[in-house]
Amino acid sequence: MYKWLVIAHTVQVVYFCTMSEGISLNKYISASGLCSRREADKFIEQARVTINDELALPGARVFPGDVVEVDGEPLKSNKKRPLYIVMNKPVGVTSTTDLKDKTNIISFINHPKRIFPVGRLDKDSDGLIFLTNDGDIVNKILRASNFHEKEYIVTVDKPLSPDFVTQMSNGIPMLGTVTRKCVVKQEGNRRFRIILTQGLNRQIRRMCEYLGYRVETLTRVRIMNVTLGNLPVGHWRYLTPQETDKLTELVSGSEKTQTDKTPATKTKVQYIPRRKPARAQGSDEKPPFKPSVSKSVAGKSAARPAGGGNGKPAHGKPTGKPTGKPTGESVTKKPVGKPAAKPMSKSGARTPKQAPKRK
Repeated sequence: MYKWLVIAHTVQVVYFCTMSEGISLNKYISASGLCSRREADKFIEQARVTINDELALPGARVFPGDVVEVDGEPLKSNKKRPLYIVMNKPVGVTSTTDLKDKTNIISFINHPKRIFPVGRLDKDSDGLIFLTNDGDIVNKILRASNFHEKEYIVTVDKPLSPDFVTQMSNGIPMLGTVTRKCVVKQEGNRRFRIILTQGLNRQIRRMCEYLGYRVETLTRVRIMNVTLGNLPVGHWRYLTPQETDKLTELVSGSEKTQTDKTPATKTKVQYIPRRKPARAQGSDEKPPFKPSVSKSVAGKSAARPAGGGNGKPAHGKPTGKPTGKPTGESVTKKPVGKPAAKPMSKSGARTPKQAPKRK
C-alpha cells in the first residue's frame, strides 16, 4: 500500500512540474503537424504566431489552456499516430512548406493531412526524401552529431581523375570548414557513389566544384535504413512497419536539437601580465632605462616649472616629479663617481675644519 502511495505521489509531482514549466512554442507547433521546429522558429521570427491573441516571441512557452494561432488559424495538438512517408522527389520540386512557392513539395504531394519534409533536397536534385508530422524524429535525423548515413549517386561533366576518390573521401575545405571523411566509390567513367554523415549546404556540389568538376545529376538513394528501391519518380509511399520500427530504433539514442534551456558557455578571460625585459646571459647588469619623451616636448627647450623649478607648484604643494623635460643642453649633468676627498696636510693627516674667528 505504501509503495503505491509513493508512486502516485511521484506521478503527481512530475505532472505538476511539467504543467508549471509548459512546453516550448516551437515544439508545440511541430507537434501539431504543421511543420518542423526549424520552420516553426521561422514563423515566430516572422511574427506569424500568437499566444492568446498576443504576439509570440522566440523562446516563449505554451501552458495548459493557451490558444496558439499561426496566421490567425488556431492549432490543435496532434495526438494521433505519426505519419512517415517516403517520396521520390523529381527535379524542379522544392522541399519547402511555403505555399507561396509554386514548386513546393506540399502542394505537389497533395496529402490530406499536415506533413512537412525532413531536411532538404536541392531543387535540381532528385531521389529519396522523408515527409512526416513527427517533429521529434526530424531533429534526431538531421543533427550531424548523430552520424546518420545518407547515400547518393552522382554524375559529373568529365572523367574522374585517379586521385578523385581519395581527395573526396578524405575531406574537402568548404564554408569555413573541412568536410567529414566519407565513403566514395567510383562506378563509371563519370559516375560515383558517396555516403555522407553530415548535410552541409549543397555539400556534394561544392566538393566537386572544388576539384574542378560540375555535377550533372544527383540522386539520393538511401537515408539510414530506408532505400529508394523501385519507387517511380514523383510517387510516394508509407514506411512499412518493419522500416518504421528499425528507424525508431536507430534514432532512439540520437540527440535532439539544443533547447533554449541550455545555458550559454562563458568564455573565461585570462589576465597575462606584461613581461619585463630579459637580462643578457652572463651579465648582472640591468637593462638601461630609457625615458619616454612625448612628441610635443622632444626637440624643444625645457620649460621652467612654476614655483622655482624645484618640482613644486606655485601654491607650495609638491607634485613628486618636475614638469619640465630636460633636453640635455640646458641641464648640466652631475659628475658620476665618488665624491672628492678632503684636503690633507703635509704630514699626511687630514686638516681639521677651521673654527670661525671670534670678533
